[in-house]
Amino acid sequence: MSGAIERQLHIIDFTVSSLLRRKGKNGALLTVYTLIVFILASVMFFTHAVKREAALVLRESPEIIVQRTLTGRYQPIPISYVESIGEIRGVISARPRLWGYYYDANFLANYTLVVPADQQPEAGTIDIGSGISRVREAFRGDTIGFTGHDGKPFAFVVNRVLEEESRLLTADLILMREADYRAFSGIPPGYATDLVLKVRNPREYTTIAEKIVKLHPDTRPIVRDEILRTYDALFGWRSGLVIVIFGAAVLAFVIFAWDKATGLSSEEKKEIGILKAVGWETSDVLLMKFWEGLAVSLTAFLAGVILGYCHVFFTSAALFAPVIKGWSTLYPDFRLVPFIDLADLVTLFFFTVVPYTVTTIVPSWRAATIDPDSVMR
Repeated sequence: MSGAIERQLHIIDFTVSSLLRRKGKNGALLTVYTLIVFILASVMFFTHAVKREAALVLRESPEIIVQRTLTGRYQPIPISYVESIGEIRGVISARPRLWGYYYDANFLANYTLVVPADQQPEAGTIDIGSGISRVREAFRGDTIGFTGHDGKPFAFVVNRVLEEESRLLTADLILMREADYRAFSGIPPGYATDLVLKVRNPREYTTIAEKIVKLHPDTRPIVRDEILRTYDALFGWRSGLVIVIFGAAVLAFVIFAWDKATGLSSEEKKEIGILKAVGWETSDVLLMKFWEGLAVSLTAFLAGVILGYCHVFFTSAALFAPVIKGWSTLYPDFRLVPFIDLADLVTLFFFTVVPYTVTTIVPSWRAATIDPDSVMR
C-alpha cells in the first residue's frame, strides 16, 4: 500500500516539474481556462442569486391580479367588479389598485407611480425612491415637476425619500395621493388599474381564475405562479445572452482543448520516449498525463469559481450586471445574498474539468504505445 502511494507521489512530483518546464504554454492555457470558468461561474451565481431574490420578493405579491383588456389592450378596470369577484367562493378579499409608469425623457428613466393602500402622502406631496432622488438630485422639501397625461405641468413637493434598506423594491418608486394620481394619469373615479385578490387555498387559483373570466369576460386574471415563471424565464434568457456575448472566449478555450486532443508537441513526445526508455510503463505515463490534466483543469476550475463568487457577491457582478438586470438608469446598488446551487456547480465541474483531463490522456496513450526509439527519433 505504501509502495503504491510512494509511486503516485513520485509521479506527481515529476508532473509538477514537467508543468514548470513549459511555463509559457501552460500559463496561457491556464489563463484562458480560468477566464472561461470565471465567466460561466459568474453568470451561474448571478442568475441563481437574482432568481432567488425575485422569488423571495414575489412571495409577498398578490396571489391573483385581475386586469381588464379591450381588443387585447390593457384598460382600467371598473371598481364595481370588486363586489362580484369578492363573492366568489374561496376569495378572502378583493381590492382595487392604482399604479402606472411614467417615462422621464429628460433623465431617460422610467418611474413607477403607486397609490398606497394606506398612509397616503398629503395632497401635492410625493414620496420617492433612492434611485429617483439620486438621478434628480431631489431631497425632502424639494419640488419635482412632471408632465401629466394631458400635457399640463404638475409640481410635487418631496415629502420623504424612501429608506435605503428597501432600495431593491423602491429605487424607481413614487408614492402619491389618490386624487393627485387620478388628475395626473387621467384615470377617472370609479376605475382602477387592476384588482388584487387574496385566496384561501392556493390549489384553487386556477378554478377561481376561470370563474372570474366567466363572470367578467373582459378580464384577465394573472396568478402569482405565472409571474414567478416569467421572471425565471427572463433572467434565464438574459444570462444566456451574456454567455453568447463572451462566446469568443469560449471559442479560444475550445481551440486550446482541441490542440491538446489532436496531439502532443515534439518536445512532449520526446519526453515520453525517454521515460519509456528508462523503464516507465505505459500506465505510469498515462498517470503522469492524468495528474497533469487534473492539475491544470482543477486549478482553473477552483480559481474561476472563486473569482466568479467574489465578482458576483462582492462587486455586485460589475462586469455584466447591467445586461442581466436591465433596469438601466435607476437600478439600485445592492449586494446579493450568496446562494450556490450545488447541482449546477457539479455540472460546471463535469463540463470543464472532465473533458480537458480526458483530452490530455488520449494523445499521451498513443505516444506511450509506440516504440521509444522511434518516438525519440
